[in-house]
Amino acid sequence: MKMKKLLCIALAAMMVLALAACGSQSQTSENGDPSASPEGETDASPAAESSAPEGEATGDTYVIGICQQMTHEALDAATQGFKDALTELLGADAVEFRDQNAGGEQPNCTTIMNGFVSEGVDLILANATWPLQAAASATADIPILGTSVTDYATALGITDWTGTVGGNISGTSDLAPLDQQAEMIQELFPDATNVGLLYCSGEPNSVYQIETIRTYLEDMGYVCEAYAFTDVNDLSSVTQTACDNSDVIYIPTDNTAASNTETIANVVIPAGVPVIAGESGICSGCGVATLSISYYDLGYTTGEMAAQILTGEADISTMAIQSAPNVTKMYNAANCEALGVTIPDDYVVIE
Repeated sequence: MKMKKLLCIALAAMMVLALAACGSQSQTSENGDPSASPEGETDASPAAESSAPEGEATGDTYVIGICQQMTHEALDAATQGFKDALTELLGADAVEFRDQNAGGEQPNCTTIMNGFVSEGVDLILANATWPLQAAASATADIPILGTSVTDYATALGITDWTGTVGGNISGTSDLAPLDQQAEMIQELFPDATNVGLLYCSGEPNSVYQIETIRTYLEDMGYVCEAYAFTDVNDLSSVTQTACDNSDVIYIPTDNTAASNTETIANVVIPAGVPVIAGESGICSGCGVATLSISYYDLGYTTGEMAAQILTGEADISTMAIQSAPNVTKMYNAANCEALGVTIPDDYVVIE
C-alpha cells in the first residue's frame, strides 16, 4: 500500500510540471516571441513579403513592361527619355522596368506582350509600331502607351481618326512634318529630277510616309519612284537600284533602315547619291540632311503621360496622341563633304 501511495504522488507531481510548461509556452507566444506564430495570424517576415507574384506592384511600386522593336539610336533614345521622366516624376524606388527587345522580329513582340499580360504589369510601353500592334492584340485592360509610332490610325487600322485612340491606348507620334521634309529636298536639290523613295515594305508607317511625301514631291514637279526592300537581305541590292535611277533618295523614319545605315551608306556614298532622311539617326549613318525630332524628348513626353495615368491624374481613354514639341534642320558634315553638298547656315550639324 505504501508503494502505491508513493507512485500516485509521483504521477501527480509530473502532471503539475507538464501543465506549468504548457502555460509558460503559451505566455511566451502571447508576449511576441518572433519564433512563434499564433494560430490565425499571417507570417509577416521579409521572406513572406518577398514571395509576392512577380510582375505585380507592391505598395507604391509600379511595374512597367517595355518592348522595343529593335536596337538603334532613335528607339534607344525614346526608351531612355521615357525611363528618365518616370524616375524623375515618381522616384527611382517607385518604378520597376521590365526591358525587352524584339530584335527586329515581329513574332517576338507578340511573345513579349503576352508575357507582360501574364505577369500583370501596371503599364506597357510599346516602342515602335510592331510592339504597339502586339500590345493592342494582347490586352484591352492594361494601359498601353506607344512611342516612335508615326501614325496610329495606320498602325491600328482606325478609319475614323480623331486624334485619340480611346480604350486603353494612347502615346506619342514621331512624325516630323512631311511637307517640310519635301521642301528640304527642293531647297537643297532644286535641279534634281528623280527622287527615289527607299523604305521597308513590312513597316506600315513607312508605307504611310512614302505615300504622303510622294504627293508633296510630285506637286513640286519631281518624278518619284518607290523602292521597297523586305528586310536586310535585299536592302543592298534595292538601294543600288534606287541609286541607279535617282538624283536624290528619301528614307522615312524606317526602323529597318535605321538599324542598317552602314549597309545603305556603303552603296549611296560611292554612287554619289545624297540621302534626305526622316530622322537624325538615319541621317548620321547614311544621309546628308534631315528635319528631325528629338526621340529622347519624345520618350520623355511619353513618360510624363505614363506618370499621369499611373497616379490617376489622367484617363488614358481620353488622352490624345501627342507629337514631338520641336523639329530641327540637321546635317551630316562628313557625308555632305564627301558628296559636295552645300548646307545653308540655319542647319545644325549632327554631333
